[in-house]
Amino acid sequence: MKKFLFLMLALVIGVSASAQTLPDVKVENQEGKVISVRELVDGTPMIISFWSTTCKPCIMELNAINDSFYEWLEEVDMKVVAISVDDSRTLSRARAMTQGQGWDDFVCLYDKNQDFKRAMNVSLTPHTFIVDGNGTIVYSHSGYTPGSEQELFEKIKALK
Repeated sequence: MKKFLFLMLALVIGVSASAQTLPDVKVENQEGKVISVRELVDGTPMIISFWSTTCKPCIMELNAINDSFYEWLEEVDMKVVAISVDDSRTLSRARAMTQGQGWDDFVCLYDKNQDFKRAMNVSLTPHTFIVDGNGTIVYSHSGYTPGSEQELFEKIKALK
């Protein structure tokens, strides 16, 4: 019995110790101002999606989220943060794309040096995270298949 309790305690400690929070990394906002990613933490859960202009699944995922976003807001207070990992050569195209796609209600940020991407251990895009209102990463998913945006919404709703 003692061995069982010890193993359970070790498991609980291991799980809580592995909870990752948003790193303190600088990125640019839509206006070109440098901000800290930690500034996004304001008590509101969020979907953070890493994308690039050359990644068709990334754009499909963000468009699918955008199509449902207003309906989702009727059920839960949340935000969507779209992080472009395009470098300085394609940054202007990424800025134009966020406006052209109609992602006006997203927080659009630009990680041109890919510091945030590295800090979050993102290797491929799209890579999407769910972050609770305290800045703790509670879910991570790589890739996109049509309909998987609904899973993201379910994870956000579970944080209520």
